[in-house]
Amino acid sequence: MSQTIARVFILDDDGLVRSGLARLLRAAGHHVECFDSPEALLDRTDLADFPTCLLLDLQMPGMNGLDLQRRLQRRMPIIFLTGHGDISSSVDAMKAGALDFLPKPVCEASLLAVLDRALKVAVEEFNKRREREEIEERVGHLTRREREVMALVLTGRLNKQVASDLGAAEKTIKIHRARVMEKMKARSIVELLRLSDKVQVRDAE
Repeated sequence: MSQTIARVFILDDDGLVRSGLARLLRAAGHHVECFDSPEALLDRTDLADFPTCLLLDLQMPGMNGLDLQRRLQRRMPIIFLTGHGDISSSVDAMKAGALDFLPKPVCEASLLAVLDRALKVAVEEFNKRREREEIEERVGHLTRREREVMALVLTGRLNKQVASDLGAAEKTIKIHRARVMEKMKARSIVELLRLSDKVQVRDAE
């Protein structure tokens, strides 16, 4: 799997805040993109193409930070930065999955520490999603009969038992089983089971 650069999105309607945060984070070696409205961020069609975390202002004209958080549906770790925070808003944000809720002006050391944690989460989730997509693609290359054989093999049945269940010759089942292992890129039944667990493959469609 090729290395993908993680990005930090900054969303704040205050241009001075955006530019100040961007300078700080770029100086720390981060890849930064800035947005002046929730709509500008939601217009992006490539959000699933790279790991991302979001520094998000709470109070903005129109759609506020909590509204955007709900729209994003946990697609990226979110750190709220606000000069208008209150206990109720912070509780709502954290319940909805926010990684942290920091007041403005933010302590640079605290921000960088939380940001490092957010990016680790973003990269981990991105890699898990990419792995699931790759496994799903392998499953998609299986024929219906191969899926049936795989589902039965994963229950621990032997070739002759699978053959009996499907009304096929044992030799034919051996061929299907070998093709399943090849297409799924699994070197053992244990590995096949691990792969199937990641995409919840159990029964043939």
